Amino acid sequence: MKAVRYLLIAIVGLVLLAVAAVVVALAVLDPNDYKPQIEQVVAKHTNLVLTLDGDLSWSFIPLGLELNDVEATLDDARLVKVDQLIAEVNLWSLITMAPQVATFVVDGLDVRLTVDKAGKGNWTRIMREPAEEAASEAPATADTEQPATEDRQDPLSFNIESVQISNAQVHYDDSSTGQSVTLDKVSISASDITLGADFPLQIGFHFATTQPEFRVDGDISARLAANETLDEFALTDLDGRFDMTGEPFGGQTAQASISGSARANLSSETATLTDFNASLADLQLTANLEVAGFGDQPALTGNLNIASFSLKKLLADLGMPAIETDDPNVLEQIAVSTDIGGPAGTVALTNLSITVDDTRFTGDARYGLGNGAIGLTLQGDALNADRYLPPAGEADEAAPPEAKEAATSPGTTTDPAPASETDLLPLETLRTLVLDIDLGLRNLQVSNLTINDLKALIRANAGLIQVEEFSGKLYDGGFDTNLTLDARTDSPQWHIGARMSDVQTQPLLTDLADLDMLAGGANLQADIQSAGNRISVLRNNASGEMAFNLDKGEFTRMNLTRMACQGIALVNTESLGDDNWGPSTPFNDMKGTFRIDGNTLTNTDLVAALIGMRLEGDGTVDLAASTLDYKAGLHIVGEIHRDPACRVSEGVQNLIIPIECRGNFAEDPAGLCSFDGSRFRDILKDVARNRAKAKAEEEIDRAKAKASEKLTEKLGEKLGGEDGDKVKDALKGLFR
Repeated sequence: MKAVRYLLIAIVGLVLLAVAAVVVALAVLDPNDYKPQIEQVVAKHTNLVLTLDGDLSWSFIPLGLELNDVEATLDDARLVKVDQLIAEVNLWSLITMAPQVATFVVDGLDVRLTVDKAGKGNWTRIMREPAEEAASEAPATADTEQPATEDRQDPLSFNIESVQISNAQVHYDDSSTGQSVTLDKVSISASDITLGADFPLQIGFHFATTQPEFRVDGDISARLAANETLDEFALTDLDGRFDMTGEPFGGQTAQASISGSARANLSSETATLTDFNASLADLQLTANLEVAGFGDQPALTGNLNIASFSLKKLLADLGMPAIETDDPNVLEQIAVSTDIGGPAGTVALTNLSITVDDTRFTGDARYGLGNGAIGLTLQGDALNADRYLPPAGEADEAAPPEAKEAATSPGTTTDPAPASETDLLPLETLRTLVLDIDLGLRNLQVSNLTINDLKALIRANAGLIQVEEFSGKLYDGGFDTNLTLDARTDSPQWHIGARMSDVQTQPLLTDLADLDMLAGGANLQADIQSAGNRISVLRNNASGEMAFNLDKGEFTRMNLTRMACQGIALVNTESLGDDNWGPSTPFNDMKGTFRIDGNTLTNTDLVAALIGMRLEGDGTVDLAASTLDYKAGLHIVGEIHRDPACRVSEGVQNLIIPIECRGNFAEDPAGLCSFDGSRFRDILKDVARNRAKAKAEEEIDRAKAKASEKLTEKLGEKLGGEDGDKVKDALKGLFR
């Protein structure tokens, strides 16, 4: 027992001796005497110039070091400056090998980071080249000497009573981009920091950028925990508040907040986000998320919900320009909800629901983290897209005054100079797309058209985009279109195939363009190719054919029967009566084929069956000028009207009444066609010539008949009797 007592006395004596030595050293040695040596060591191993203008001091209980007014410069420019740094460690905790920091204080930290015009940061020039080589070799030597089994990290055990960082700031200036970022008024405080237990954390900051001008004042509080091996962390009671202002918000101030809790385990590579809430003005997002795997192929599970909000109010609260819509009551109720899952490397959204006002979309979506592949299956009920378009006339109001004046000045024929044309599609972006999209909509109203059972199938991979199906039901008929776009070259190739069957043209044209000029069930088949990435180039390079047929139709604002009767009346040298002719012309069938050559559509086989007539025509359509040049003829094959002046006599049968359709179809499509008087005058000349010829031949025949009769009578009288009768019969037969 005495031996143990003496051993304890010896240990205590050694400790007291060590403490006494430390006390004597602290009392005798002045750290300020070592300033030049410290500055020389820094200058020897780095490119920094360290200046210790303030006092250096240390204390014994607690064991601590205090630095004041310390600055490090690089190339005569400040890199780091600290007004005050205090670090105090409990001496007994060092002796017991359980370090406990009593206080850690940093005040007035100022960091200046710059990037030159060549894109190189000043922090990359801190170390000298030889020092970098030595630093790169040191870890290799250590690795070779350390056994491979020494990769286990012993648990740490330490406690920090208080950490206070105040008045800190970081300035970042990039000369290559002109961007400037400032993080200042930074304050961080924490207390009772112990591994294995949570502790309070408070952070405040001000953040500002110059391009665009943007500022954030933030205040974050939470409880943070870390285990002794520093591979598991937890964040609870998170509460963050942010006030944002600047150009993105039109100079207004917007509020945002975050709350919730999170955990991460580095060993198992798992993380969770629980009851996470984020808000921006009236926009509220909630989420729960679990992540397994921190590499390139993480697996995610959870859910996300965006509560119903008004987009118009959100934009107003954020100081952004308002969205003007034809219906002022739209964009008032938008909501999103979905479950999150999928295999490793894929983010899959299931039970996806998107609500836009009174329209609801449901389906699922997926995104491949490795290749960026997007898959989307979405079905909607009814959408009136016209409600979301800008109000009528808004485009005219937004036009510059000179454009309005040119458009309204009388006698003005010069078109305004076209704006410089840009590429239609971003080809580089298209080449990166991997898409598999299946969209459906029960009812769609767009441009005043009503489409039912709309369906679209879109595939894309490495620049080859295919709209395999774009179909729907339209005005008692249907349509089906497919498109292939090969964007793998700088001159993308287009191929469009379209089919339309039994679509009623009258309600279609009325709803689409307020035109009431053609009725009938339209059938169309088109096969069109083109190349290019600008509208004008695509139109110039277009080629193909478009065959059409209208069954049991009607020209609703064009009476071709009256035009034909005008010509027949002229032939009959009579005048039409005042009968009510009506504005339309029915037909049983009209068909033809357009050949597409750039901006020109050519048709040579137009045929339509009308009452007592057959419409035949050919001509061209110039899409660039929106003009039509068409010549048609009404071939008279039977009675067409009860007006006496329009009777179809022998001279009128097979007559062709010329019709001319010429002009700008974008201005007055109903007034394009009219009776072609100039062509008909030539026809009248031919009719008159044929009539004169026929009359002359008739007179000759009549004269011949009279002459034969006289000659026969005279010969019969002279011969008399039976011989005379025989001669008469022979002569009559001869002249006949």
